Amino acid sequence: MRVADNMTFDQVNQNLAKNRAEMANLQDQAATQKRVTKPSDDPVAASRVLSSRVDVQGIKQYVKNLNYAKSFLEFTDQSLDELTGHLVRAKELALAQANDASANAETRRVVATEIEQIYKQIVRVANRKLGDRYIFGGFSTTRPPFDSSGKYFGDDGEMLVHVDKGSFLGMNIPGSKVFLGKGLSQDGIAHPSMEQPTTIEELLAQRGEKPREDSRADQRSTQKQERSHRAHIKLRQPASAKEKEESEEESIGNGGVNVFQVLKKLDVALMTNDKKGVQDTLDLLDAAINQVVLGRSQVGSRVMAIDTALDTLEKNKVDNLVYASQLEDADVFKVMSDITKTEGTLQATLQTSGKLIQPSLLEFLR
Repeated sequence: MRVADNMTFDQVNQNLAKNRAEMANLQDQAATQKRVTKPSDDPVAASRVLSSRVDVQGIKQYVKNLNYAKSFLEFTDQSLDELTGHLVRAKELALAQANDASANAETRRVVATEIEQIYKQIVRVANRKLGDRYIFGGFSTTRPPFDSSGKYFGDDGEMLVHVDKGSFLGMNIPGSKVFLGKGLSQDGIAHPSMEQPTTIEELLAQRGEKPREDSRADQRSTQKQERSHRAHIKLRQPASAKEKEESEEESIGNGGVNVFQVLKKLDVALMTNDKKGVQDTLDLLDAAINQVVLGRSQVGSRVMAIDTALDTLEKNKVDNLVYASQLEDADVFKVMSDITKTEGTLQATLQTSGKLIQPSLLEFLR
């Protein structure tokens, strides 16, 4: 077979182009420290690296959300700690005026002034806000949840934040639970479902509402039956028990204690020099303190859950970064070794190409 000069020239060009392309690729890896810089380098590794980067960005957003929720809960715990201190002080004053032999109408009137100040401070705590959000208003975070009389204008909603994919955690406690005792039972605060609703029906079911049009009529009928039932029970009770029940209904609802009404009752008893009335508020103050402590325990458990979730997210972030690094990072020692080897191959190609391409007639004519 006759080897023409054109064939030799093409072969030399192909070898030089191949060696130089390999050399350029190795130099690019040495400069970027990356083995995969574009999808064509390794399609499978490139897709997995992109997936890991998406997960890392999602984890960063989860961490931001959880840090904000943690600050929200810590501020809530600080406010509940202040609320506990006010209630403990009110109990100390009530004990002194209920059992101290030196207490009289004048001292009780003076103490009633301090109870009034404690009441106002508790209202300020109930209307505390972090940034532009009121912390005890449920979903209603743009307006004060309580007025000066203790009336609640918020709702029972709990703002849920993403802990991870498909997992949520409440970042607030509604004021109706802490200050009004709504949903409080003998075993603690009744927690709503933590499952995120995806339809209107699920949301209404989670809130205990009926999606039917006749729900209002059913509600009115239920309320009428409850009123008739309570009236029937009151008729069968002694007068003293009836008066006691009516008094307790003003401050206790659904197993919990209305903190504002308890302080109002204590204030009235002190102003009217009613020693028995002051003594009656002691148990209610104990129940109110326990109610706040239950709320603080719920806040503390959520902060602990957030800390655990943050640790898990940070570990997942590191794992994803390590996995992506293993796929796309270049081995520096191997790259430098390949550069040296490819450079020797290129030099050898250049030297041998001069021997393969012999001088032509035109070069002799020069």
